[in-house]
Amino acid sequence: MSNHWLMAWMGLEINTLAIIPMMTYPNNMRNTESAIKYFLMQATASMIIMFAIIYNAWMTNQWTLFQVSNEWATTFMTLALAMKLGLAPFHFWVPEVTQGIPLTSGMILLTWQKIAPTSILYQISPSLNMNILVLLAVSSTLLGGWGGLNQTHLRKILAYSSIAHMGWMTVIALINPSLMILNLLIYIAATMAMFLCLNLTSTTKINALSNMWNKSAPMTITIMIILLSLGGLPPLTGFMPKWLILQELIIYNNIATAMLLALSSLLNLFFYMRIIYTSTLTMFPSNNMSKFQWFHTSPKSTSLIPSMTIISAMLLPL
Repeated sequence: MSNHWLMAWMGLEINTLAIIPMMTYPNNMRNTESAIKYFLMQATASMIIMFAIIYNAWMTNQWTLFQVSNEWATTFMTLALAMKLGLAPFHFWVPEVTQGIPLTSGMILLTWQKIAPTSILYQISPSLNMNILVLLAVSSTLLGGWGGLNQTHLRKILAYSSIAHMGWMTVIALINPSLMILNLLIYIAATMAMFLCLNLTSTTKINALSNMWNKSAPMTITIMIILLSLGGLPPLTGFMPKWLILQELIIYNNIATAMLLALSSLLNLFFYMRIIYTSTLTMFPSNNMSKFQWFHTSPKSTSLIPSMTIISAMLLPL
């Protein structure tokens, strides 16, 4: 929220340090390894941001957030924020870190942790380089789609989905920054709803979803709706930001970019549809006694799931 670069950088550092203990709980090898990977990436990005800040201050004598007039400082700043957000080609840490930590920590990593770098990107958007942003965005949507195709772990699939969504947000940062914030909010709502559903049913792999009807029939429908919304199918909420972004790109004659983004979203939709097929249209071989499991209420149930599902599915019709 600060207008001073040093305070904004300090905020990013505190944000990084605060999540590390959450990622290492419960304390085991996988969690610790993921936390170290995350810390190293974030520390590297923070150092590049600090270099860009000092270089900009040296050239312009300004420490204000909005005064990033030097071209090199802007380029370094954009690349560092891309590292923090997990945009391609700096995306390799996102699936690895998300896979190694529990579902709750993964949810925070892919939702809350995106807010601080996005807010800085939003504030410095007028002085950013359009070519670099479009290159980062298109490569993120393509690699986010391709990377998720051969995955069986749901956390990795959601990590690649996050990379693709960050690409959609970045491409519009220069043309209409308000759309970037709208996209971020809708993405956070849908991803939170998905993680909460998976946490409630303790599901981490696609093959475990084939027995979901047995554990909770309403949850199966909920997951299907959330995934369709994440894929951006009308008339669900997830269609709204994609529709508006494509519209803005076409108005500003970025037709090739719009076409690439629209085609790359089909890759995402393919692996969402695969999860939906597994969870709703296949039946796990089981005996008759197991068909009555879903009548009991889970002790982990949370009131956040219905509200998040409604936001991530019904906002556009409303």
